[in-house]
Amino acid sequence: MRVLGRLTIRQKLTSIAMLSSITALVSASFAFLAYDLHSFRQSLARRIMTDAKIVSFNSVSPLLFNDAETATATLGGLKAEPAVVAAVIRSQDGGRPFATYFRDGPSAARPAFPPRAAAGPVFTADHLLVSEPIRFEGKPLGTLLIQADLGEIRDRQRRYAGIVLAVLGGSFLLALAMSRLVEKTISRPIVHLADTARAVSSQKDYSVRAAAEGSDEIGLLVGTFNEMLDQIQRQDSDLKEARADLERRVETRTRDLAAANKELEAFSYSVSHDLRAPLRAIDGFSKAVLTDYSPQLDERGRHYLERVRAATQRMSQLIDDLLGLARVSRRELVRKRADLSEIASQVGAELSRRQPTRQVRVDVQPGLTAEVDPHLLTIVFENLMGNAWKFTGKKADARVEVGRQADGSAPTFYVRDNGAGFDMEYADKLFGAFQRLHAEADFEGTGIGLATVQRIVTRHGGHIWAEGAVDKGATFYFTLERNP
Repeated sequence: MRVLGRLTIRQKLTSIAMLSSITALVSASFAFLAYDLHSFRQSLARRIMTDAKIVSFNSVSPLLFNDAETATATLGGLKAEPAVVAAVIRSQDGGRPFATYFRDGPSAARPAFPPRAAAGPVFTADHLLVSEPIRFEGKPLGTLLIQADLGEIRDRQRRYAGIVLAVLGGSFLLALAMSRLVEKTISRPIVHLADTARAVSSQKDYSVRAAAEGSDEIGLLVGTFNEMLDQIQRQDSDLKEARADLERRVETRTRDLAAANKELEAFSYSVSHDLRAPLRAIDGFSKAVLTDYSPQLDERGRHYLERVRAATQRMSQLIDDLLGLARVSRRELVRKRADLSEIASQVGAELSRRQPTRQVRVDVQPGLTAEVDPHLLTIVFENLMGNAWKFTGKKADARVEVGRQADGSAPTFYVRDNGAGFDMEYADKLFGAFQRLHAEADFEGTGIGLATVQRIVTRHGGHIWAEGAVDKGATFYFTLERNP
């Protein structure tokens, strides 16, 4: 059917009609020829069998009185059957033929008879062999063998094949004429519809309409197509108005995406190269010491090295997680209504569990909800509240507050602490990867937490900023897009 796929609809309709007609005619013709061949073979076999019975009955006396001349004369009666080419009478002793008959005379090439043959007709590739026993009062006297050629069948098949070919030719021409008439009736409105669709597609002219030529399924298709053009024409003006606004939004989003991708590339490069190399060195040398110098180390030394290796492997896993988070920023967010108060409370409880000796007051405003990715917002609160927990480490009355202030079109969430704070002169460095405003000896950390927070907030269509003063605490504000 691949050939039909490259044809026009007119050619397809003509081809299908012709193939259907030819298939039916050829199948009927072959069935007719096969039936005629079978019937004629049976008729020929019955004729020869009738002659064989007559000759065998007339051959009883010659066999009883050993009269070969009379038997030969009896076989001569088979000249009336043109299909018989040879016949032979064999006596019961199975010796030489008692009498023979050959259609082309004694000097012609004599066909061979099998030494034994089953009673009845047997068809071979080029002749029919009939064997008939000769009996007298139930006792076998001999056997009559008659051989007939199949030329009459072949001649009949040739004549009928010519008739079939003539019928097929005439039927082909008639089917071709009828299929042309049918395909014009069906294909003409479809071709007109295709021309209209092509004009609409190439010229963007939605005012043209296809002409309906009937009320059948094709006419319904044309009417539906025209209705669709009406709707498209009405919507086209709306689309043109929205296109300009869409282009502006796309330009803004593209600019934001380029900036985010640039930051992501810098972040990924730093994590992949600057952090993995020392981790591999620490892990490799620790493993070498454990392998090569294990007998010289006591149990505590081996324990320390195993802890070093475990810590480096944990850090390597942390790096993988951060890189995975960076890749997530390029994918579509899974937003749903999330309870931010519950998320912040769980983060506060986890911080208390890690450092049970510290007394930190955590206040979470109830009823904080938003359409966000809950997993990513958990990371936001883990970083912001974790920083607040860390930078209030030198305060006796440490406090961490999570809440929302509705002073704009979009709600603004915040995380506030009364810890070490920072100098607002360096506020622009807060959200850069690996940027630190405090000495590592005072407060540990890698400087990637706030960069991660900014990336997540940006992915949610919001922005983040901070306010603070040295030794007076800090407040981190962030917004989230209301209707993504």
